[in-house]
Amino acid sequence: MKNILLFGAGKSATSLIDFLITNAPRQKWHVTVADQDLMLIKSKTGKSYYATPVELDIKNQSARQQLVQDTDLVISLLPPALHILVAKDCLHFHKNLLTASYIDPEVKKLEHEIEKAGLLFMYEMGLDPGIDHMSAMKLIHSIEKKGGQIFSFKSYCGGLISPDNLDNPWQYKISWNPRNIVLAGSTGAVYKEKGKIKDLSYEQLFDHSKTIQVPGLGKLAYYPNRDSLAYMEIYKLQEIATFMRATLRFPDFCEGWNALIKLGLTDDSHKIQTDHLTYFNWTTQNLEGNKTAEPHDEFIAQHLGVSSKSKVIRQLKYLGLLNGDMINQGEQTNASVLESVVQDKLRMEPHDKDMIVMMHEIEFERRSMATRMHAYMIVQGEDNVRTAMAKTVGLPLGIMAKLILQDKITLKGLHIPVMPEVYNPVLKELEEYDIRFEESFE
Repeated sequence: MKNILLFGAGKSATSLIDFLITNAPRQKWHVTVADQDLMLIKSKTGKSYYATPVELDIKNQSARQQLVQDTDLVISLLPPALHILVAKDCLHFHKNLLTASYIDPEVKKLEHEIEKAGLLFMYEMGLDPGIDHMSAMKLIHSIEKKGGQIFSFKSYCGGLISPDNLDNPWQYKISWNPRNIVLAGSTGAVYKEKGKIKDLSYEQLFDHSKTIQVPGLGKLAYYPNRDSLAYMEIYKLQEIATFMRATLRFPDFCEGWNALIKLGLTDDSHKIQTDHLTYFNWTTQNLEGNKTAEPHDEFIAQHLGVSSKSKVIRQLKYLGLLNGDMINQGEQTNASVLESVVQDKLRMEPHDKDMIVMMHEIEFERRSMATRMHAYMIVQGEDNVRTAMAKTVGLPLGIMAKLILQDKITLKGLHIPVMPEVYNPVLKELEEYDIRFEESFE
């Protein structure tokens, strides 16, 4: 019997837990799921004989280490800042680790020790990052094998709501960690376009959102994602003229989010007192002028340079940001207040379905002929629990866990999934769950 330990039972864990429990009898696994919310774990593990729910404060070192010590493989779906606690435990107790999060500077410092210990720490093994790396590398290697010379690579991914459930002015609902949504893009973005390095600040990101055409969906807006340049070497595309990784949204979202940034409501750097503070006064805290001299929507519209009848004002009203209700949450950062607002106002209802869209656009030359290739994937969720997001984040982790425990992957060190021995079997099995790419050439 092999033991698998999963830290975190949040929104992205549902399909992973289903996969592990379904495979447990045949693979002879036992799955321990640890989270601070015991009822949440039980809602996902049910009464399975193959799963043990454990209520855990992740910062309780002795309890956490006892769990790590007693397992064969660790998977972490914790908030990114907490992975390092688990990573150090895995190194100490000699356990392999899988996570869907980006490689961070703290775990990078452990790279030599991980390699020396003969362990595998596979990071970025979810959707984005994860399926994006695997599918992109499969395409890149295939083009290069046939003698193609790549000169432009663009990759887009978005966690969206199904077009059937677009019933709010934001054209968006939350299918993953709301904290990550609020802070997405806050570090700005760097990418390469036509030979020039583009460095955009957070304030510029949503102001410059452009659109792409996705088959069956029409126009989607995109904004560059984090540091694209860091992946040029990993993808072995250092010399190409254009390289960009980007996030997809329906166009209305970007326009509204740009307004929230301009108002300073996404700031996470300092705390304010929210007791006896109205949402309107919070929203306008950085604006000068007499807030009582004119209607709330007129006051904000003037400062944003839009009409009081505009879509942006409708979006702010939808979030309740122009009303006189009290926040009363004590000392909070603006980002924390906004997180609680969007979690309430943009939540998925039980019948809602989310949607994942991923698209790669690669331009290359072969036999003196320029070709543009599109490869796209659209995955629909089942409901607000078994979401497309949970499926595409969780299943790659589950499949990878299975391959490791079956000794089919014997890779060692700190990695992300860009090598054929990982992406070939994982992508192949993902197709059994209708996670696949369609390709077209022009």
